[in-house]
Amino acid sequence: MPFGRSSVRKPVEPVALKILVAGGFGVGKTTLVGAVSEIRPLRTEEVLSEAGRPVDDTAGVAGKTTTTVAMDFGRITLRDDLVLYLFGTPGQQRFWFLWDELAQGALGAVVLADTRRLQDSFAAVDYFERRGIPFTVAVNCFDGAERFPAASVRAALDLDPGVPLMMCDARERDSAKLALVAVVEHALERVDPEHRHASA
Repeated sequence: MPFGRSSVRKPVEPVALKILVAGGFGVGKTTLVGAVSEIRPLRTEEVLSEAGRPVDDTAGVAGKTTTTVAMDFGRITLRDDLVLYLFGTPGQQRFWFLWDELAQGALGAVVLADTRRLQDSFAAVDYFERRGIPFTVAVNCFDGAERFPAASVRAALDLDPGVPLMMCDARERDSAKLALVAVVEHALERVDPEHRHASA
């Protein structure tokens, strides 16, 4: 009977990371989570009502009929050893009290932005900056929305130079996945500055 190391590899236990998907009302958070999730995403959406009309600004998203009232949840496996759990935050100000709960244990966040309503992204950017949570800004390129250079969007949002910014289509799995990969890499660089060189 031969002795020595077995050639059979043990299954790798994947590392699970928590990522938030944040941004203003109607920016595409639910769409992004649904586009990439390998499980049926959990959604807590309710139909927009007349009672909410005075507080839910639907300018620029007139076709929107539902809204997230707690969170969206999904999961994506990036590699055999890396799984992301995605938590989409509610966009309306009256539900912001949930953000602190959702942010606990998060590695980082993707802040979705809409150039038609860029001011709606300020609250999310400010939230993650104040708490030191690494984040990436992904400009969701809506059909018919004016395109602006990344440098102009960066200046308008007053982003720190180290914050990654990219264009994306939240409906497209590959595009949305790139935004998630970007925030994981950005967060790991913050934890371990040598990560960039090790992964290059």
